[in-house]
Amino acid sequence: MSKIIADTQANLNETSPMLPRILYPQPLLTKPRRRDVLVLTPWLAPIVWEGTFNRDILNVQYMQNKLVTGVVTFAVKKYVQFIEGFMSSANKYFLAGHKVNFYLFTDKPEQISHLQMAPKNHLFVIPVQNYSRWQDISMSRMDIISRYIRSHFQYDVDYLYSIDIDVQLFEHIGVEIIDTLVGTISSWQYNACRECKPYETAESQAAIPKGEGDFYYTASFYRGSVAEVYKLTRACFKGIMEDRKNGIEAKRHDESHLNKYLLYHKPTCLLSPEYYWEEELSQPRIIQVKRMCSVHKDSKK
Repeated sequence: MSKIIADTQANLNETSPMLPRILYPQPLLTKPRRRDVLVLTPWLAPIVWEGTFNRDILNVQYMQNKLVTGVVTFAVKKYVQFIEGFMSSANKYFLAGHKVNFYLFTDKPEQISHLQMAPKNHLFVIPVQNYSRWQDISMSRMDIISRYIRSHFQYDVDYLYSIDIDVQLFEHIGVEIIDTLVGTISSWQYNACRECKPYETAESQAAIPKGEGDFYYTASFYRGSVAEVYKLTRACFKGIMEDRKNGIEAKRHDESHLNKYLLYHKPTCLLSPEYYWEEELSQPRIIQVKRMCSVHKDSKK
């Protein structure tokens, strides 16, 4: 008890760091920056769009905490062709100026050429097993991420991000994405009604009952604190294995299980579709900037 009291007293005596003076436009309650889109969920989680944040303020707050972020990506089989494009764009635009560890899982580590990293970025190449079906590769990611969180990531980083390798960044993605549990709204489904979203409806562990569902989240870009990503990946992999035992496979694979998890474990922050836009879609007016886009795939390669 005396130790608890001493720790409490120590915390009470600590002073919070002050922000430096920053000049920025005054926020006005009657003049929101965005009137054309939803910026807050019913459970009071922000939805991040261009124009809803000031990155200068967020950068200062983030740097005061001296945090390290990890990015997990998988390049298996023919997907090694996307490594250079992803890494060069991520080096330039992903959390620029902050410490980022990139963890590249691949079945062809010997083919990874030397990549020039930004000053505060580090690349770790990790050999991983290959699978005959791409569906198995996709669903195994949840298990691999959770196992490496226990063995390595929990000691190395504060926040963890899973990003598909077949993307390129075109605009800055900054500390506005940092939160406890974050989902990215799918660019395919952002305006679809609940009944039209491709939720799992069969006997799968990923099934979402009729009449339920908030948004449809892409599995191409999700993130959060290391502890929360561990809970998410463990729960999703447990559902995948239970389905496999019963001879069931969710139609959207790990993405179906991700959506089930985020329905009953509400994300604390949501990223708008501008943070992962599908390359073949036209750009509507509400998408003021495309920060990250899927890369066109040549089926012959």
